[in-house]
This record gives sequence, C-alpha cells and structure tokens, in this order.
Amino acid sequence: MKTAILFVVMLLVLIIPHEWGHMIVAKLCGVKVNEFSVGMGPLIFKKQKGETQYSVRLLPLGGYCAMEGEEEAVDDPRSYSSKTPLQKIAILLAGVTMNVLIAILAVTLAYFIAGVPSTTLGSITPDSPAAAAGLKAGDKIIAIDGIETGTWDDVVNVIDGYHEGDRLDIQYRRDGKNMEAFVTPVFDDETQRYMVGIVAGMSRNPVTCITGGIRTTWEINKMMLGAFQTMLTKGIGKDDVSGPVGLVRVVNQTASYGFTSYLMLLALVSLNLAFFNIIPIPGLDGGKIFFILLKIISGGRINDDMEYKATIVGMAILLALFVFVTYNDIMNIVG
Repeated sequence: MKTAILFVVMLLVLIIPHEWGHMIVAKLCGVKVNEFSVGMGPLIFKKQKGETQYSVRLLPLGGYCAMEGEEEAVDDPRSYSSKTPLQKIAILLAGVTMNVLIAILAVTLAYFIAGVPSTTLGSITPDSPAAAAGLKAGDKIIAIDGIETGTWDDVVNVIDGYHEGDRLDIQYRRDGKNMEAFVTPVFDDETQRYMVGIVAGMSRNPVTCITGGIRTTWEINKMMLGAFQTMLTKGIGKDDVSGPVGLVRVVNQTASYGFTSYLMLLALVSLNLAFFNIIPIPGLDGGKIFFILLKIISGGRINDDMEYKATIVGMAILLALFVFVTYNDIMNIVG
C-alpha cells in the first residue's frame, strides 16, 4: 500500500505542475482553456470555475490541458490555433519548464533534510594521513595544491587526481587563521581510491541547499544527455528502458532507503519526463514545437493535415513503445 501511495503521489507531482504550466501560460497568452484534467479515463469529479472545467479522472497515469482550437484550427481569436508561433512555443515549453523546476525543488528539499556536503570537515578518520597531519573536525578546506576548493566535489576531484609518490598541500582555515598541512594519501583497496581520511560536514544553509539543488539538477541533466548520446551511437537494449510498472518497482526499492532517496528519484524521473517530452516526436510537446518551426521554415508548405497524420503515426509508435516497456517490466519481475 505504501509503495502504491508513493507511486501515485509521484505521478501527481509530475503531472499536475506540467499541465498547470501549460494552462497558466495559455491563459496569459489569451487562450481559452476548456478543461484541466488530472488523470485519464472515466470522470470522477469536476468543478466549473469560470470558463475552465477542473476534472479528476480515474487513471492517475496522465492528465491534460484542453485548449480551444488545439486539435484543429477554429475561427476564434482566443483559440490556440490563432496564436503566434512564439506564443504557441511558450505554451508548449511551459510544461517541460515546470518539470525542471520540480526536479530542482525535489533535490533542494532533499538537501534541506540531509544536508549538502561542505568543505568544512565533519570528522577525521583515526590513524589516517589527515589525522597525522593535524587536521581536525571544523577545519575548512580552502585549497589543495593551490587549487581553490569551493565545493566538496572540488576537494574529491583534486584528491582523485593524486599521483603516487606526491604530497598534497592542503590549505585550510581554523579559528579565522589560514593554515596548511602536507598529506600523503593512501590507497584504499575497498573503494579503489586514494584517501586522506577526511569526512565532509553537512550544511543546511538555505543558499547552499538551493545552489546545490540547481547544480545537482544540472549534473543529472548532463548525465542524461550523455546517456542519450550513447544510446544514439551504440544503440539501446530492451533492458535499458522502463515504464510505469518498472517505476513502481524502483519506487518500492527507493522508499526503503528513506525520503531523501525518494526525492532524488522524483527529481530524476521529472527530468526524464522533461527530456522525453522535448524530443521532436509527433504527439509530444517537442514534436509540436518541431512542426511549428517546420511550418515557418517551409513557408506554409507543411500544413495542419500533414501534422495531424504525423501525430497519428507518432502516437501509434508511443503506444507500441508503452506496450513493449510494460511487457518487458512484467517479464523482468516474474522472471
């Protein structure tokens, strides 16, 4: 039951802001929004507020923002079809933007709970090179071998670049005074890395958590782009993709590690949703943006009928992909 609740909550956190972004920017652009729905399928609840019907539907596997003139051109100045290309692109990008913001908020909240590794040392490993050199908990590492260490990642990267036989010149601040220590790292067989015996202190400073959330989200995004590039060059196997069923399994595994792990998974899935949505596949936001640009470039030779046919094909491909990944997830579970 706990896994099911966490799964549904994750879907709602991903879906509602995405569609809300579409709706808010659409209304700012003067587009009439007929319905804002959370969920798909049979109607459970509805409430009319102004010109928009707010709905809750049975299946929490999606949602939509139904705009006037979205599916076909209509003679209405408040329709989506009557808006300029720039306004349409802004409306379409709003959903993806919200998913990126959700990822940043999730990572930031995780950092507020667990803390961000800082360059102020939390502890020193007994009988380690750092202990022998006189480093203590509370010391703030400001540079190593002349390389400034603004973040804990900087500290780790410099130590990882250590060459056997050298010494590291660690500059640190203690009680307002700048000091230095010379440390010779030792190789740790368990981690297969050179270690000096320092442990980061955890900071919950709001500015540090927010900047850490933005930075970590960007790093996750870069890893996703790298994975996508690898997929294009080396191909993708059936076990490299997953759908809702596989996500339930991951949510169950992640929940056992605590709420911060769940938040990091939420951020990862939200970024994946944003990335997938912006791919120029007909039927997705990226596909719609692609056709807007294509119509401009072609001088109108690409018409709505061509886009409609391409969207049908794109949706058929997406449906086939959904069936495939769901089947694959089930086989991985029962197998």
